[in-house]
Amino acid sequence: MPESPAHPDHGPVGVMLPLDLPVGEVLPYVRRAEELGFDQVWVVEDLGWRGGVAQAATVLASTTNLTVGIGIMPAGARNVAFAAMELATLAQLHPGRLIAGIGHGMPGWMRQVGSWPESPLTLIKEYARALRLLIAGEPGPGNGRYVRCEGVVLTEIPDIVPPVILGVRGPKSQAVAGEVADGLLLAEPAAPGYITASLRNLGPAAANSPEIVVYDAAAVDDDEEAALTRVRAALEPVGEPQWAAHIDPLPFAGELRAHRAASPDAQHFAKTMPAEWVRALSIAGTPDQARAAIEARHAAGATGVVLAPAGPDRLAALDSLARALPHRH
Repeated sequence: MPESPAHPDHGPVGVMLPLDLPVGEVLPYVRRAEELGFDQVWVVEDLGWRGGVAQAATVLASTTNLTVGIGIMPAGARNVAFAAMELATLAQLHPGRLIAGIGHGMPGWMRQVGSWPESPLTLIKEYARALRLLIAGEPGPGNGRYVRCEGVVLTEIPDIVPPVILGVRGPKSQAVAGEVADGLLLAEPAAPGYITASLRNLGPAAANSPEIVVYDAAAVDDDEEAALTRVRAALEPVGEPQWAAHIDPLPFAGELRAHRAASPDAQHFAKTMPAEWVRALSIAGTPDQARAAIEARHAAGATGVVLAPAGPDRLAALDSLARALPHRH
């Protein structure tokens, strides 16, 4: 995916569209993001909130140059041929402006709707392979254990085929991404050490220049302590076992686990976390500090860094976060 031509001197920096943003603020938010110079907007698809494809279509139609990422569409939620039709249509109508993120989905949610497979790895491998072929106008592959679209061919295909990346965190799932996808979407926190470890997990079969998009909670303020305080609530989950893959590559992983074990709850854990850890696990601080954190993630191999604004006023946060954009320096 090419960088925005307006800012060719830096890796893409995006912003997340908060899933709980009031509907009346959605379009002002994405239009303001474009005005401020962000390269990408990423939409979230969590069960019970807003649909990823519908959000992506609206953002693409309401902006001019932004690349829009969907992070993520759960593989078990949609028939692959119909998902390919949706994505191919978006990419055809808005050439070169789409990145499609596919993932397992949260197990609890997927079980709740009856779509959690016996072998998540098999499903996502079959799904990603078929999706990429279909969007590119190739016939669907032979039927697999879960995915059945043999011989299906899309009539309407885009001139610029969008990257299909996997939003997965475990080493086995990331190895599958190296085999069948165009790269990875790494959920927050995505410290440089986690990015480096994830790139290794892609293995030798990975694309020569994989898309590596990373999310991180973000807050920018002239007062460093105010920014760190604002971002702490977003770090409450990172002491839980399911975030181990994000934490294991970091030098303070053992200390972090001990701190979580000694804390009565996740809120206390985040509130009393050393400032050094908060800086490592987020993009937070003064504009210069946040800019350095973004640059460190690009240096570790991220092709896109996506800021998830922390704090109650997301529209105001956009203006603050934009102060850390490399081209604003």
